[in-house]
Amino acid sequence: MKTKYSLSNIFKYSSGEIISRIPLTILEMSLVAILSPSLYGAWSLIQSLVSYGNFSHFGIASSLTRKEPGLFSQNSFDQIKRYRSNAYASQIITFTFPHIGNVGTNLEDIESENGPKIKGAIFNSPITSASNWRSKKSLNPWLIDNKIIALYGVDTRSITTQIREKGFMNGIIINDQNGFKNNDRFKDQLSKWEGIVGQDLAKIVSTKKIYNWSEKEIDFLSNEIETIKKHIVIIDYGVKNNILRCLASRFNKLTIVPCDTSSEKILGLDPDGIFLSNGPGDPYATGKYSVPIIKELINKNIPIFGICLGHQILALALGGETFKMHQGHHGANHPVKNLDNQKVEITSMNHGFAVKFDSLNENIDETHISLFDGSNSGLSIKDKPIFSVQHHPEASPGPYDSFYLFNKFQSLVRNI
Repeated sequence: MKTKYSLSNIFKYSSGEIISRIPLTILEMSLVAILSPSLYGAWSLIQSLVSYGNFSHFGIASSLTRKEPGLFSQNSFDQIKRYRSNAYASQIITFTFPHIGNVGTNLEDIESENGPKIKGAIFNSPITSASNWRSKKSLNPWLIDNKIIALYGVDTRSITTQIREKGFMNGIIINDQNGFKNNDRFKDQLSKWEGIVGQDLAKIVSTKKIYNWSEKEIDFLSNEIETIKKHIVIIDYGVKNNILRCLASRFNKLTIVPCDTSSEKILGLDPDGIFLSNGPGDPYATGKYSVPIIKELINKNIPIFGICLGHQILALALGGETFKMHQGHHGANHPVKNLDNQKVEITSMNHGFAVKFDSLNENIDETHISLFDGSNSGLSIKDKPIFSVQHHPEASPGPYDSFYLFNKFQSLVRNI
C-alpha cells in the first residue's frame, strides 16, 4: 500500500512538472523562428538577468517554503524553537561511523525546541562536505551557529570500548593554550558534574506555554491514514516534531502543554486522549511533579499513550521503579519483540534509564522487550485504555514496524 501511494504521488508531481514546461518549450521554439538573431540575443540577455535575479534573495525566497516565516507571522515562536534537538541534553555524543556530515543539515529534520542541548560531539575523522539534495547547511557551520564544540582525530572505537566496559562516564572537552600542563583543575571541574542521575532535564526542554500543532506526515504516508475529530493533549517532556506529525495525521486537534501543567488544567482542555512525550533526564527527577499529575489522569479513564520518558514516568505513576542502565540504548536498528504477537520490530531508541518491570503489579502487562538485553520496552494496563513503549515508533528505522502503535492509540480514543 505504501509503495502504491508513493509511486502515485511521484507520478503526479513529475507529470505536473513536465506539463508545466511544455508551454515554455513551445514559446522558445516560436521565438527562435520569429525573432532576428540580434533580437533573440536581447531576449536571451533578459532571461539571464531574470534567472540570476532569482538568487538575489540570498536564500530568503527558499526559506518561504519552510515553516518559520509563516510561524513568525503567527507569533508561533514555540513551534519555531521546536525545530531543534534536545534528545541528548547535557551529553557529549561520540560517533563511531567514519563519515559524518555528508548529508548536511536542514530545518525539516530538526526535531525540538530551544536549540540543541548537547554539550559536545566527538568524531574519528574531519567532518565531510555535505552532498545531499536536502541539505541547506553543512554540519560544521551548523555546529558553530549552535555553539557546539566538536573534536576530531579521536579513536572513537576506543571510547566505545571504554563505555561498553565501564558504562556511562563523565567527560570534558578542553582547549588549553598552556599545553595541558595542569590537568588537576580540569579533573576537579569534571568531578563536580553530578551526572544525569537526579537531573530534571524535561523542564529545560519543555515548552513554556500552551500551543497547537497541525502539521501532518508527508503526503505519501498520510494518504493512508484517517484523521478523526478528536482532541489530544500532549504533555511535553521534550517532544519530537515527528511524533506530533504522526499524531496530527490521526487526530484533528493537538494541544501541547508544559511538562508541569496540572491535571485540572489538562482536563479543563477537554481532551479525548492524552499523550506522554519523550524527553531527556532522570524519570525520578521529572516524576517528582509529573507522577501526581499522571496518577490523577489515570483515574479518569481517558486513553493515554506514552513514549520513552513518558513510558518511564507512566510506570512510576503505576507504582513501578526505573533504574539507570549500564550503557543505555542509543541509535537505530534495535530489535524489540512484541509479546502479544511474537513479532520482532526494528526500532530506534535513545534512553539511559529503563523500567524495572517486575516492580509493577499484576494488573500491568509487559507488551514489549528488547532483544539486546531483555529490558522492558512496553507495558499496558489490563482494565484501562492506557499503554506505553520505550522505543520511538515515529523514528521509522523499520521503517514502519511500530507505526501501528499510533493507530492503536487512535482506536482507543475512537472507542471511548
